[in-house]
Amino acid sequence: MSLTKIASVDPRSPADRAGLRPGETLTHINGHPVVDVLDYKFYAYDPRLELTLTTPDGGSRTVRVRKEEGADLGLNFETYLMDRARSCANQCIFCFVDQMPPGMRKTLYFKDDDARLSFLMGNYITLTNLSQREIQRVMDLRISPINISVHATDPALRTAMLKNPRAGECLDIMTRFAQAGIEMNCQIVACPGVNDGPALDRTLAELSALYPAVNSIAVVPVGVTRFREGLCPIQPYTGAQAAAVLEQVEGFAAAFFREKGTHLAWCSDEFYLLAGRPLPEKSYFEDMTQLENGVGMLRLLTSQAEMALEDVEGDETPSPFSIATGLSAAPFLAEIIDSARGKCGNIRGMVYPIRNRFFGETITVSGLITGGDLLDQLKGKDLGARLLLPDNMLRAGERVFLDDVTVEQLEEALGVPVTIVPADSGFDLVDAMLGREIDTQCPVLPPEAEYYRYNP
Repeated sequence: MSLTKIASVDPRSPADRAGLRPGETLTHINGHPVVDVLDYKFYAYDPRLELTLTTPDGGSRTVRVRKEEGADLGLNFETYLMDRARSCANQCIFCFVDQMPPGMRKTLYFKDDDARLSFLMGNYITLTNLSQREIQRVMDLRISPINISVHATDPALRTAMLKNPRAGECLDIMTRFAQAGIEMNCQIVACPGVNDGPALDRTLAELSALYPAVNSIAVVPVGVTRFREGLCPIQPYTGAQAAAVLEQVEGFAAAFFREKGTHLAWCSDEFYLLAGRPLPEKSYFEDMTQLENGVGMLRLLTSQAEMALEDVEGDETPSPFSIATGLSAAPFLAEIIDSARGKCGNIRGMVYPIRNRFFGETITVSGLITGGDLLDQLKGKDLGARLLLPDNMLRAGERVFLDDVTVEQLEEALGVPVTIVPADSGFDLVDAMLGREIDTQCPVLPPEAEYYRYNP
């Protein structure tokens, strides 16, 4: 079955007005073959389109469509990508998916390495899945920005880390992208004694040589769960090791800033917490390009909360509340509550740091907390009149935790209503603390993209 077959047509859309019908297969737009969603979105952008379709009986017809430039045609297909998602061909020594316990939902075991999801949804790719035709298409269609999991630029080291013979081609492909004007955001998952130290110096130097095409670099510590039996032995960063990486990256960033006016590379918040060092000021993170990698996220949260608290009146009387979060964010949320209490003495809130007993206590982020751990550690606690939880604990667009416990089950077991709060908004956090209504609508991801939340 062709995955460019039309599943449905939005009523009153340009496609509907032009007479397109479900069951027909879209083959060309303005003479260009349509293979997948990237072709569709790129070629369907123009205001005047000539669509070539194959009818259910095997015939062919051409339809002309006029619409606003950039307006959606209104066609829906069997899959989001109009193709099958491409799974990862690597066996990375640090892969988080390999550290998942058995018995979880199928989508959490899917290893995506799809350039289309990188462009459309921000996923990071390793480039090992790209054919020469696809590399050329990225340049021809100017698919930008591309988010790339680099980890190391030394070909031999990268090949050893990804266990893929094509892994060593990364820098060559990135150089071609840079020459074509493709913007790239890069990620380095640092593993102690593997790709830090001199290897990290080389990686930062070779990536920075591609500036400004290389727009940003995030260095994040490897995540190690308790489910690593039979995998490459990797230990989490110690405080001293984390401090050494910070000094290394910040030293590079300072020198680059003096020369180019941007730091280019940043460590994630987790490195600062592991090293016991305070987070830099918000301005240090510039335009917050690497928020999805946890770079500057806690500083953005606290700075937004401070701004929101400037407008809080001292006579507000919100009902008492509690917040459950990961160990890493808990102290920052407690500071926000203390600041709120200083503005309004009627605010009564408590933060409960949740230890990750499901994956192991080396995992301290809120996005990997399960419903089961929440139930076990909050049962019998004074939760006030309502419980606030960050939305990154849930599957996007749904009210389900990693272990398939639902928000409704949690509410029933704890006997308190749950409010879901956007994890990256200090403004929404303050509104939720004050009992104000907030927007909790989340975009629905295609199933093949779900794993990205848990796997760097």
